[in-house]
Order: sequence, then structure tokens, then C-alpha cells
Amino acid sequence: MNKLIKKVKKMELGNPVMTSLVGLVIFYVGLKMFSGGMKSMGNIDHLSFFTHSPMYMFFGGIIMTLLWQSSSLSTTAIIALVASGAVPLPAAIAAVLGANIGTTGTIWLAVIFVSDGMPKGDTLRIAMAHTGVNLLMAVALLPFCEPIARYLSKF
Repeated sequence: MNKLIKKVKKMELGNPVMTSLVGLVIFYVGLKMFSGGMKSMGNIDHLSFFTHSPMYMFFGGIIMTLLWQSSSLSTTAIIALVASGAVPLPAAIAAVLGANIGTTGTIWLAVIFVSDGMPKGDTLRIAMAHTGVNLLMAVALLPFCEPIARYLSKF
């Protein structure tokens, strides 16, 4: 009995490995619950004006990711909405491109907090590179959402 108690004590949440594993499980369960909730929202007709426009979904992806500070959560929501039929594939591609830009908001927050207000030096250059690459990718791919969607629909 004493051996069992010692083994259980080793698996307490103070252990960094156990804490990481529990956090990953909770994150996964949360994403699955969120995805299920988003799928049930698939019949929202009053949003069809926005969901069928790649440009609106692009800006929606940026705003959604800036608010949630999680491109994983944004992408999960977009995939769930596509699976439910609420969002067409070209608009979803545009939303994912927007989520990639929205995720740069996190690095800008980090830069501001690390540099005591005004970004400067290496932190500023890293944030600019991260934002620049994501903007370049979005500008390059956004006009081709329809052809990309047609190609992906073959699979």
C-alpha cells in the first residue's frame, strides 16, 4: 500500500511533465467542445452575407484571432463552420489567411511589454519580420482563394 501512495505522489500536478500533459488534454477537450458548438451554429442565415464573402471572412479571421489570441481556436472554428456547411471553402481559406495575420497581434503585445512601451531593437525587427511575412503571404494568396478551393475540392 505504501508503494502505491509513493507512485501516486510522483504523479501530482506539481510535476512539470504531468502538468503539461493535463494541460494538453484540457486544451484538446476544449477544442473538441468548441468545434461541436460551432458545428451546431451552421444554420445561421443572417450571417450568410458575411460568410460567403472571402474579403469579409479575411478581416473576420484577423479580428477573431486578435480577440481570442489563438489562431488554433480561430482555425478550429473555421473548420467547424466549413464542416457544417455554413462557410464555403474559398471564404474559409481567406479566413485562415486572416487568422495568420491576426496571430501577429500576440507578438506585438509581447514586444510592447518587453520593451517598456515603445518597441525597439531586435524585438521590433522580429515583430516586423513576423508581420511582414504573414502579410506577404496573405497578399499573395488572397486573390487565388477560388482556384485554391477548386483544387482542394478534388480531394
